[in-house]
Amino acid sequence: MRTALDTNVLSALWSREPLASRISSRLVDLYSEGGLVVCGPVCVELHASPSVSEAFIEQFLRKTDIAVEFSLEESVWRSAANGFAAYAHRRRRLGGGTPKRLPVDFLVAAHASVRADQLMTLDARPYKEDFPTLRLITL
Repeated sequence: MRTALDTNVLSALWSREPLASRISSRLVDLYSEGGLVVCGPVCVELHASPSVSEAFIEQFLRKTDIAVEFSLEESVWRSAANGFAAYAHRRRRLGGGTPKRLPVDFLVAAHASVRADQLMTLDARPYKEDFPTLRLITL
């Protein structure tokens, strides 16, 4: 079972947040169950992590054997677009104004839906409504 990773999982691990040891243990289990993957947009967000260099990111991903998929096929882009459009429509209809969530969240979920079996995230809330069939792994 292939697991896609949300940015918040790796940034929490690297910044040694209280959940870091549980994250590390869970990643080992998920890797043995079928491997780990991140999409290009996650790599973009990882570069904004505090005290993390590009060399560190590349070395970490290589050493942990986390696959990186920079090329996203049309079905991923369309799924992300449909999810973001539905979210924006729902937000406007409820009087919330312009969208507050970023399109990258929808790309991460769409990538997990199309190219993996599940998504590990520390915040499942934003994904549940727009990607109801996506299996979410949380701590």
